[in-house]
Amino acid sequence: MIIFPAIDLKDGRAVRLSKGDFDKMDIFSDKPWEVAKEFQEKGAEWIHLVDLDGAKDGENKNLDTIKKIRETVDINLQLGGGIRTLETAEMLLNLGINRIILGTAAIENQELLKNLVEKYGEKIAVSVDEKNGKAAIKGWLEESDIDAFELCRSLKEIGVKTIIYTDISKDGMMAGPNFSAYEKINRLGVDVIASGGVSSLKDIETLKKADIYGAIIGKAVYLGNIKLEEVL
Repeated sequence: MIIFPAIDLKDGRAVRLSKGDFDKMDIFSDKPWEVAKEFQEKGAEWIHLVDLDGAKDGENKNLDTIKKIRETVDINLQLGGGIRTLETAEMLLNLGINRIILGTAAIENQELLKNLVEKYGEKIAVSVDEKNGKAAIKGWLEESDIDAFELCRSLKEIGVKTIIYTDISKDGMMAGPNFSAYEKINRLGVDVIASGGVSSLKDIETLKKADIYGAIIGKAVYLGNIKLEEVL
């Protein structure tokens, strides 16, 4: 199983939200590239980046910070948040991002998703953010009427290989993830990355036993509940 330590970016800083609430934000670093370097030094092979400003507004306000992170580390980076056009997707891939994650665009513009999957294959992932069983969009600020699990099924049919699945109610709450949801999606035959609520070594062991492809850990690392080098 791949461990993805997370760096969420807002206004050029590394932050964490609770339940996706922009009013409940903890700032962890003014220099996210130094956080990325520390993750690499501890043995991480991937880092999960989220442009929160991009997710919310569709604008790449953290591009300079993302570039600096890419220049600072030589491990794999996956990035989501605000990727809603072909031009943005290709710009980020040309920048050296190893995998880009579509969220809102995967729901609102499936033609874009199909084109990207056809052209770039496994470099394209989709983030499915669940709120009350439905897929949330626009940086979790809006709830759609699309069933989150059925969305995962349709993504598999399009050819998406990797799905990052978040139960928003668990995110940043340090209370454990939604194991049953990950196991259900895993049975579709896609690579599932568990996101939201992974807060202990036991959580990660449970996910590994369920043969989940990957787990994103964020707040638990910053607060010291999980020692990254130990987990890796």
